[in-house]
Amino acid sequence: MAELPHSWTPQDALVAVMLAVSASDETIRTAELVTIESIVNHLPIFGNYDVDRLKDVSRAVFDLFTEEDGLDALFGLVRENLPERLWETAYALACDIVAADSLADQPELRMLQEMREELNIDRLHAAAIERGARARHMVV
Repeated sequence: MAELPHSWTPQDALVAVMLAVSASDETIRTAELVTIESIVNHLPIFGNYDVDRLKDVSRAVFDLFTEEDGLDALFGLVRENLPERLWETAYALACDIVAADSLADQPELRMLQEMREELNIDRLHAAAIERGARARHMVV
């Protein structure tokens, strides 16, 4: 597995969640990458984030996806490095990535379900977060 030069920051964990949901269907679409870039460039939580870490986080996520228990390891890293108060934020960002290309396919939906379970996201809260993501990414 590719090692990051330092331990993961909370922002690294958020980036990892976005990349994981994007890669879950084995196709990372341009709209998803643009949305990740936009989120990292504009949300206050990434205000002091070193964007040079994106490549290392990406490599670590993709390496984990090649391992048998890689998804469990990924969620372990996320839970270890992301404060619990930001778990809903991680889920919201993942939902934004799924909604970005208007194609919520089964692997992405399964990944969101796994995230809900791993990050203890209340089902009612998850439904509200999901609806908000759909509303933000609607097209005319």
